[in-house]
Parts: sequence; structure tokens; C-alpha cells
Amino acid sequence: MNLPTDLAATRRDVLVGTAAAVATTSSASRLAAQTPTETGAASLGSVILPVSFEVNGAQRELNLDARTTLLDALRENLRMNGTKKGCDHGQCGACTVLVEGRRINSCLTLAVMHQGERITTIEGLGTPADMHPMQAAFVRHDGFQCGYCTPGQICSAVGVLDEIKAGIPSQVSADLTALPEGSQAEIRERMSGNICRCGAYSNIVDAITEVSGRKA
Repeated sequence: MNLPTDLAATRRDVLVGTAAAVATTSSASRLAAQTPTETGAASLGSVILPVSFEVNGAQRELNLDARTTLLDALRENLRMNGTKKGCDHGQCGACTVLVEGRRINSCLTLAVMHQGERITTIEGLGTPADMHPMQAAFVRHDGFQCGYCTPGQICSAVGVLDEIKAGIPSQVSADLTALPEGSQAEIRERMSGNICRCGAYSNIVDAITEVSGRKA
């Protein structure tokens, strides 16, 4: 059969045309697939809020995504890497800092929740040349091995002694109406949220006991 010239496509022409069609369809599909994602990202876009708080005695002003944790604000925005990110689920205590004198897991709280508050990290407790008594006691009693948990342990320990001094009972307090004695059982219970994988617990308790004024 004789075909008109414009319909006399070769096998090569058919293959080229099919490949072009597939490529066009694929590009369109990718575009279609990307568009909802981009739209979704826009609808779930960041909400940037101004945050103002005091960190280690210095006023700090930040503009942060409302979802930024206090831990990330300290480490990523303020570049204060003394506070460690461990489990990031509030289970290990490596990220413990003091907020208004109370110890908290900074990975479990948002930075914007602490407007105007006073935050103390390990850097704010002391320096190598002028250590906080708790830092010095940890050194004397070798209360650390790898040291990763140590900043959180020390911040928590400072908070523990303040809790005892304030008369706040713990799970092992025998009399809820009496002032806690700061016994080793009290210290171990109150420090139970700070995990040390190296197992320096006995040295840590000795250091805290020394600072509390009791005999180890």
C-alpha cells in the first residue's frame, strides 16, 4: 500500500516520538506531584516569632521558628554547645538547664515559652578558671568519664540541692511535712532523670553530697 508522504513514518520516527511523549508526561507528573507538596509547605510554613530571654546573665533577642526547642535555640542559634543533645526525648537528661532556678529538659520545651525568663546553662555556672562549687566537686570526685552527660548532671545537681533547701519532697521522702535531709537516697532519686552510660553514678553522688555539706 502506498502512503502519503507525511504519513510514511519510519520505525525510528515512532520510537523518537514515543520517547518524547513519555518524557513530557513524566515531567508533568513530577510537576503535579511537587505542586501539592510546595503548597502544603506554604500552608504549614514557619511562624517566626521574636523571643527575648536572659541567658547566663546576658539579654538575648532572637527571631525563631515557633517550633524551635529551647535546646536548639541554645545550641544552634546562640552557639552555646555546653548543653548536650542526647536522646532528644527527655529521657537522658543531657540537655538539663536551669530556668528561673528550676531544672528542666530543654529538649522538651519550646524557646518561645520562656519569654523574659532567666536561663542558666553549664557555661553560666562557672569557667575552668572560676568553677562553680559543683563543677569543682565533680572534678575532685571524678564524677564523669566520657563527660557527655556531665553538663546536664551538674545543672541538675545544682537544681537538686536548691529543691532540698526549699523543702520540696521527693518520692523517697519519709515525711512530706519535714524538710528533706539530702541523704544519698534523696540525691539518687532526684538525679534519676540524668543517665550516665559510663556508670559514674557513685562519684556523682559523692560530689553532690560534698557540696550539700553532708559526709559521703
